[in-house]
Amino acid sequence: MFNSISGVITGKFDKSLHLLNSGIEWDILVPDSSLNMLGPVGSEAKVFTWLQHTEQLMNLYGFASKDERDLFFDLLKVDGVGPKGALKIMSNVSSSRLSEILERGDLEMLEKIPGVGKKTAGKLLLALKGKVRISEEKTIVRTESSEFQDVIISLSSMGFDKSLVQSKIAELSQRFEKEGAFAGKSKKEKEDLLFKKAIVELS
Repeated sequence: MFNSISGVITGKFDKSLHLLNSGIEWDILVPDSSLNMLGPVGSEAKVFTWLQHTEQLMNLYGFASKDERDLFFDLLKVDGVGPKGALKIMSNVSSSRLSEILERGDLEMLEKIPGVGKKTAGKLLLALKGKVRISEEKTIVRTESSEFQDVIISLSSMGFDKSLVQSKIAELSQRFEKEGAFAGKSKKEKEDLLFKKAIVELS
């Protein structure tokens, strides 16, 4: 029904985007992998969409590219991975990185992705190994995470996958700003808060 929507970004949140088009502001569920590729609030964007419509609900999902949307569709083919599950997976690992992990058949790395787990990792490999191809992405790293490179480096040195760490720090920093958890805190205090929370969510 909807292939894409073009408009002005009016809000970027945790796994969602507000897009203003011809006087209508769309509330779109978007994985963090796509949010990182889209411009800042106030910029124009084209979002590729998929409408989930059931008797109980109606959700509009959006993606920064056709490749991102195709990957989402591939994930939906996996038994036990619904739209919300696919959104969570794509929010914790970049599409190109996930494609690489699947191509290598790296079960251990798949299990480390939040929202996957051992059982789902096995299903992902069985269904998608050798079948997912993602072209090189042009990724825009959120400005909120760029000031926390020391935290990213520290977590990466502990063995966490760097792409997962970058995505998680970007997500947490935006969440803490929105919720006011960063209010009145020094940079060091913000880093400590991010570090502790990220370890819990990445483990």
